[in-house]
Amino acid sequence: MSIYTCPHCGKKSFNPVSKAFAGQLNSKGKVCMECGRRCVNGKGATIFNAVYTIIVFALIVIIYLNAPKTADTQYDWIDKYELFINAGLILSYAIVPKLVNAFFFRLEPAIRSEN
Repeated sequence: MSIYTCPHCGKKSFNPVSKAFAGQLNSKGKVCMECGRRCVNGKGATIFNAVYTIIVFALIVIIYLNAPKTADTQYDWIDKYELFINAGLILSYAIVPKLVNAFFFRLEPAIRSEN
């Protein structure tokens, strides 16, 4: 069931899964099934992805630096779960932007030229 319209032809040819993998402005985009032209998620998706990447990277660095190897600090519980927290952050980096792109940003024509 296609619920999102192509910015080129105006026909509903994208579903949430295909829209999630359309990518941001710097990607090739996803081909419209009706007109054959490429579409991407817009500026908002690109900005969200950049901000989310910076936040996840900062959290990974903060957790790494605050995970003590001795038990005489306030954050001694982080040492036991550091690997799982960082793995969860990396997994969220792969999943959260796709979910947000699928439902919250509109499609725009691809501006990247593929020669």
